[in-house]
Amino acid sequence: MPFFTGCNKEKGESALSKLFLGYWNVSVILTYFELIAAVTGIGAAYDGRIERALLCLVVCGICDMFDGKIARATKRSEDACTFGIQIDSLCDLVSFGVLPAVMGISWGISGWARAVPAVFVLCGLVRLGYFNVDEQKRQKATDEKRQYYEGLPITSSAVGVPLLYGLGRVTSLGMDTLMLAGLGLMALLFIVRIRVKKPQV
Repeated sequence: MPFFTGCNKEKGESALSKLFLGYWNVSVILTYFELIAAVTGIGAAYDGRIERALLCLVVCGICDMFDGKIARATKRSEDACTFGIQIDSLCDLVSFGVLPAVMGISWGISGWARAVPAVFVLCGLVRLGYFNVDEQKRQKATDEKRQYYEGLPITSSAVGVPLLYGLGRVTSLGMDTLMLAGLGLMALLFIVRIRVKKPQV
């Protein structure tokens, strides 16, 4: 999820930032690596390489777990911080929204049932957008660290999808059925007003 803390009023840009659009610094390296892993996973899912796609999803989860720590430890301008926030959300949508949806389709979800992976991505998008707005408002009101999320974080798909795969390996349920039910449930939990304790890393 995006991290809004750690922004400061440091001036200056890296040499790459003067040549190319964007803010190029160490704080976004893991986020970019996450996106590369996600696109690699999408390709693997398209080719039917289930284990490889799962591995890429787990790598995305690990990158997301630590990119905030790196960002908070890096001196950045306010613009670079805001850029990092937006990049993090965009990458999360691909990694934990689009990748699991493509995995579901490649594992047998077909016909009209493909509306479920599409709704899964939509709910993930809504959840990320709402979180960004809510977190900005919260930080203007208090300096306290967030203890709970409202709605299931989209990053939970990095745990949920491998669990569905494991369940499919030990039961007679088809992967298409499991993914259909799992993606549908997670999509609902993304936008339902429930409190989920934030894990501390």
